[in-house]
Amino acid sequence: MTTPLHIGFIPLVDAAALIIAVDKGFTAAEGLDVTLVREVSWSNVRDKLNIGLFDAAHLLAPVAIASSLGLGHVKVPIVAPFNLGLNGNAITVSPALHAAIMSEIEGDAVDPMATALALARVVATRRKSGAEPLTFGMTFPFSTHNYQLRFWMAAGGVDPDEDVRLVVLPPPYMVDSLANGHVDAFCVGAPWNSVAVDLGVGHILHFVSDILVRAAEKVLAVRQSWSEKNSDALAALIRAASHAAEYIEDAGNRAETAHVLARPDRLGVGAEVIQRTLDGRLKISPDGQRRESGRYLLVGREGAGRPDPAQAAWLYAQMVRWGQTVMRPDALRTAMGVFRPDLYDAAMGRPGKAPDASEAIGAFAGPAFDPADIAGHLAAFGIGRWKP
Repeated sequence: MTTPLHIGFIPLVDAAALIIAVDKGFTAAEGLDVTLVREVSWSNVRDKLNIGLFDAAHLLAPVAIASSLGLGHVKVPIVAPFNLGLNGNAITVSPALHAAIMSEIEGDAVDPMATALALARVVATRRKSGAEPLTFGMTFPFSTHNYQLRFWMAAGGVDPDEDVRLVVLPPPYMVDSLANGHVDAFCVGAPWNSVAVDLGVGHILHFVSDILVRAAEKVLAVRQSWSEKNSDALAALIRAASHAAEYIEDAGNRAETAHVLARPDRLGVGAEVIQRTLDGRLKISPDGQRRESGRYLLVGREGAGRPDPAQAAWLYAQMVRWGQTVMRPDALRTAMGVFRPDLYDAAMGRPGKAPDASEAIGAFAGPAFDPADIAGHLAAFGIGRWKP
C-alpha cells in the first residue's frame, strides 16, 4: 500500500532532490505516491503547507523558522528534517550597476568586501547627484536572499533600510524585472541568475558561497503536527530525498538530472543552464566570462542534507539584527528546534556529524558565529536595527 503525499515547490534548482526523488522513482521505492505541485511564490507555498493543502514543501529555511515563531503570519510550528540545498544563491546586477561598481572597486572583484565598499561609493555618488536609490530584488522578507544581501551591503557601510530599496519579487519574475529596469540587481537561486546572464541583462557579481561558506538555503518542511502523526512516511520521504541527492551529486547523472529538471512542469528552462548550475561552472557575464566553484550549490556533498541547528540560530540572529523580531532565549531555542538532525539520523539509520563550529557559517565579515552568543554576534556589527 502506498502513502499519497502532495508536496509544493518553486521552480529552482535546489528543488532538485524532491523532483528527482519523484521522477526517478526513489519515493515510489519507499512506498510513497507523491504529487509535486509547482508554485510561483513563497507565500503560496507557506500558506498551503500551513493549512494542510501540502503535506510537505520545498521551503525557504527562514520561512520555516518565522512560521514556527509566528512572525509575519499565523503561528504554525514547522520542522525541517532535511536540507534540500546549501548555498545556491547569487547576486546579479545590471550592466550599468556592474560598470559603476567596477569603476569604484579597489581589490579583487571576487572579494565581497571589495565590492561592498565599492557599492558604498556608488551609493554615495548617487546620493550627491540626487539620483534615485538603487533597487535590489529579493524573494521574501524572511529569506536567505534578504539576509545575504543585507549582510554583504552592511559590511561595506551601506544601510539596506536607508541607502537602497529592497523589494520582494517571486524568483521567476526576477529576470524580467531586471531587464525592464524595475530593479538594479537581485539575489535569487539558480537558474535565474544564469538566465539573466544568457539574455545579456545581468552580471553575476557574487555567488553566495563568497559571502557565507555554508548557508542553509531550502529545507524539506512539514508541519510539526503532521510529522508526529506520520513518522514512517516522513522517514521514507527523508530517505528518498537523500538517495536522490546522492544520485544528483554523481557526475555521471548530471545530464539526466538536468533533462528531468528542465521539463515545463518542473523548472521550465534549458537543461544546459541547469547542468551548469549543478556542475558549478557558471557564465557570469554576457561576454562569456566564466567562473567555477565546487561550493556553488551543495545538494548531497559535505553532509549537506543533515540539518544543523547552528544554521537556524544564524538565521534567527539576522531576524533580530534587522528588526523583524526581538531577541528572546526561548525564541532562539524554538528557532534551533526547527532544524531536526535527530529525525534525519533516525530515518537514515546512522548518527550524523555536525560541522565544526568554525565551519558552520563561515561569513566573510565579522567574528566566527557562536549560537550561544547571539548578542555578541550582533554587537560586532555597526549597521542594523537591533538594540540590546
